[in-house]
Amino acid sequence: MKLGTIAALTLIGTTGLTSGVMAENLEHMRQLLSTKSCPGCDLSGAGLVFAQLAGADLTGANLVRANLSQSDLTGANLTNANLVGASLSSANLAGANLAGANLGGADLRGAYLMNVNLEGADLTNANLRGAVGIPLSAITKEDLLTWGNEEAERGNFEHAIAYYNEALNLDPEYAQAYLSRGVARNRMSDKTGALADANRASELYFVSGDPTGYDASKLFASALEAELEAAQRGRRRGSGFFDTLGNIGVMLLQFGLF
Repeated sequence: MKLGTIAALTLIGTTGLTSGVMAENLEHMRQLLSTKSCPGCDLSGAGLVFAQLAGADLTGANLVRANLSQSDLTGANLTNANLVGASLSSANLAGANLAGANLGGADLRGAYLMNVNLEGADLTNANLRGAVGIPLSAITKEDLLTWGNEEAERGNFEHAIAYYNEALNLDPEYAQAYLSRGVARNRMSDKTGALADANRASELYFVSGDPTGYDASKLFASALEAELEAAQRGRRRGSGFFDTLGNIGVMLLQFGLF
């Protein structure tokens, strides 16, 4: 048999296989949308934006890179489902069962996750930014600090403080969260709160033996004390005060706070 013929037959066979897979995928799509029951189905890459799938049974389904953005998955059963790289941004997953699901690299930004079961789920590199009701077991204090710093950079200090508060709920002795929250409070003109956070951060940095963090937080606290004292006395700030603030800015930059 000539090489050209062999190549042609190979192409035909491959095309037929691909068509068969696509047909199966479409059939599974129809099944899901009509019955809300498709356990073990191949829905990889499926476009399910705004899909109404409340209570759906998707146990063990292949949803790799599926687009489920803004879909309604309240109470859905996604036990052991493969959701690697899937988009679930702004999806409603309240009460959904995601036990054992693989959510590696999934986009869960803005998703509603109240009462969701994530026991044994893999959330490696999943984006949970802005999700509501994130179980504390699904995030780290470092995640929350990063999100808070990003909000602070945008000038959204209230949102930043909310993230810092959550980080401190996870670790009440997280010095950098206190220092970051103090900076945000200062930007919101809450000097007293900022000073309390700066002092607490300095205490924790001292105990942990972190001289850079200790120096930064003490310098910040000193500047705040000077500002509060000047305000009480009705005095204008001198150039020395602004020099101090400049030094604080340089030191805090080392922490990625601005």
